Amino acid sequence: MRHVGSRLLQLVPTTVGALVVVFFLMRVLPGDPAAAMLGTNATPQAVEDLRSQLGLDKPLIVQFGDYLLGLAHLDLGRSLALRTPVTTLVLLAIGPTLLLTIFGTLVSVVIGIPLGVLAALKRRTWLDYAASVGALTGISIPVFVWALLLLLAFSLEWPILPSAGAGDTPINVIRSLILPSIATGVFQVGLIARITRSSLLSVLANDYVRTARAKGLGPTAVVAGHALRNALIPVLTVIGLNFGTLLGGAVVAETVFTRPGLGRLILDAINARDYPVIQGVMIISVVLVVVLNLLTDVLYSVADPRVRA
Repeated sequence: MRHVGSRLLQLVPTTVGALVVVFFLMRVLPGDPAAAMLGTNATPQAVEDLRSQLGLDKPLIVQFGDYLLGLAHLDLGRSLALRTPVTTLVLLAIGPTLLLTIFGTLVSVVIGIPLGVLAALKRRTWLDYAASVGALTGISIPVFVWALLLLLAFSLEWPILPSAGAGDTPINVIRSLILPSIATGVFQVGLIARITRSSLLSVLANDYVRTARAKGLGPTAVVAGHALRNALIPVLTVIGLNFGTLLGGAVVAETVFTRPGLGRLILDAINARDYPVIQGVMIISVVLVVVLNLLTDVLYSVADPRVRA
């Protein structure tokens, strides 16, 4: 519990640091939200009037103070373009993104761990080399390339799966998740496979594994009952630390497959220079990553009871 409490305390400076960077970085980039909202035919006076209405004419430090005061009341502000509470927009968008991220994680785990185990058990054979080449190929190709290839193959050339949308029935929701999940998860398959292989080979060299073999246990019982559980700890670390990468991959996949979610939301907000929406999405993303890392720490004790001590 003490460890969990310390990790929760880390959430505050991490979130504040990310907020400071995003807040001031967005305001030094070229572009004016008021001008973007009014269009190119707007007069300078109309732009200034709108800036005053939106509070963009205040000094940056005052704007930042007002934003922090709103956060203290759990208020992420209102969208400059839509005049809708940012909390409402984020809550509507976060569900599809989390669902895609979870399914992408499942793809990377379901493929990566067995691939790594196979490579470790068949070390220095053609299976090991084939698994290594496949892992390297997966991690070398960006998410948007995988997404485009899958889209061209299974939505256009062979129209088996939908190319856009999130589905309106449970069956269609799952069908619409298949291609984006593969595009998001396959990028991490290589990393998980390599970590699993390395960790399992290290564990198999320990004394207690040799003792289990000396007792007459078969290879399957040794690996599944003794070695794999301890070998999963580094794998859990990689999965937890790469949640942010998977979340970013989900954002890219949402754009390619025209899915609703945080990716579409933040892309529209960046085009409109909608500062509150961008800040709200970044804050929620940071919180999600930190909380998942905390859950990863908790899973350590499940995989290895020695961690509880």
